[in-house]
Amino acid sequence: MKKYFSILIILCTVGIHAQELLPYPLDTINGEEFYRYEIERSIGLYRISVNFGVPQSEIIRYNPQIQEYGIRYGETLSIPTKRPVVRQTEAVVVSTTVTETVVPTEVTVSDERLEVNNEETEVVELAMMLPFESKQTKRSANADRMMEFYQGALLALQELQNDSTLYRLRVYDTERSERRVNALCESTELDSTQGIIGLAYPIQIERMAQWCDLHQVPLLLPFSDDIDLATHPQVLQFNSADAQEADSLCQWFKSQDSIHCVMIEVKETDIVGSVRTLRKHIKTNGIAYTGMALRDVLNDSAAYALDKEKENIIILHSDRYQHVRILMPHLLKLQQAGYSIRIVSHYAWIQEEIGLPQVYTSVFTENTALEAYDTNRNLYFANTHVGDTPRYDLLGHDLMKALVEWLKGKKETEGLQSLIRWQQKENGGYQNANVKVCTKD
Repeated sequence: MKKYFSILIILCTVGIHAQELLPYPLDTINGEEFYRYEIERSIGLYRISVNFGVPQSEIIRYNPQIQEYGIRYGETLSIPTKRPVVRQTEAVVVSTTVTETVVPTEVTVSDERLEVNNEETEVVELAMMLPFESKQTKRSANADRMMEFYQGALLALQELQNDSTLYRLRVYDTERSERRVNALCESTELDSTQGIIGLAYPIQIERMAQWCDLHQVPLLLPFSDDIDLATHPQVLQFNSADAQEADSLCQWFKSQDSIHCVMIEVKETDIVGSVRTLRKHIKTNGIAYTGMALRDVLNDSAAYALDKEKENIIILHSDRYQHVRILMPHLLKLQQAGYSIRIVSHYAWIQEEIGLPQVYTSVFTENTALEAYDTNRNLYFANTHVGDTPRYDLLGHDLMKALVEWLKGKKETEGLQSLIRWQQKENGGYQNANVKVCTKD
């Protein structure tokens, strides 16, 4: 049988367009494309006009009821996008909003098989759940990251076009709402779903994980590492656990000829749990270390804790570079005084020039061979990257590919910036076991 591929994508806020769109549901009316905007409290026609970049007269022309009733909270307006839609030739794309009932308009689904061009094609039902903030008038940087993740996921599905499979993707804006996730779990909306990717907040994850365990549906988590995998056999957790990173670092410490660990101890930190775990692993592995007070670094009296005959591995208290930037000049003074110093840093710092050697753990690989991918991405999306490390579009690409391959029985996926190896934890869920130690001199 001749292979045929198509993707049916149910979009929540954007389709594949020549230019970047705002994060609102889209409608096509008489060949024109419109944002579907629900009027928020305390907002007037002028502010709506400014936010969408559309003259007030244009908004009134397409919403004549405004002249009679004015602006009403909760009412829905149609606001022109003024942007052309790029027609996909390699995929069937349906651009609509995700609501409680989604009805495809270009194809007909019957049971688990689909007739396309008179040939039988397998249907794979997928769902994406992320905080797109589509009800907000202005997007935050976090919403932009979610949009990039979403775009990369679409491109991953496009790359799978050699399979005789139609991927049907429903996208849900879960915001920060536990209620929204509860409603999905209690409805029949997800009954045909075969795999779910997303969710960012612990209280949402726990509820969805319970549903996935009950219905035997894999849930791939892109960001969180808080869930108890031992009690949730259907969860795939991409981020490494503190214990994995600590063990990897300790194995690297033990492989070095002559090192001395120095921990800058701060009681209140944003990664206090991971620092505590690393200290425990250092003790368990018999690695000697010295504690150092933060004030001793800042007043340049930290030499007592260092060893001039060894490489001093400085373990800092934060994974955010802006929080430890103030320490760097003082550590550089120690280096200039003849002490060998290496910082335990983080993957997110790789673009920073801190002037000191670094060692860090990462679930990502640096891949510079992205020309073909970026060319394809630029064909469909005109927005620039948010600028974070890692790139969220590459993360979306790799994890969507990993979810599809998991459904095919594969437990290892090589992506654009990730090599994912799923390893079961205590007969429960699965953790990405590919955590490596990287150095930067």
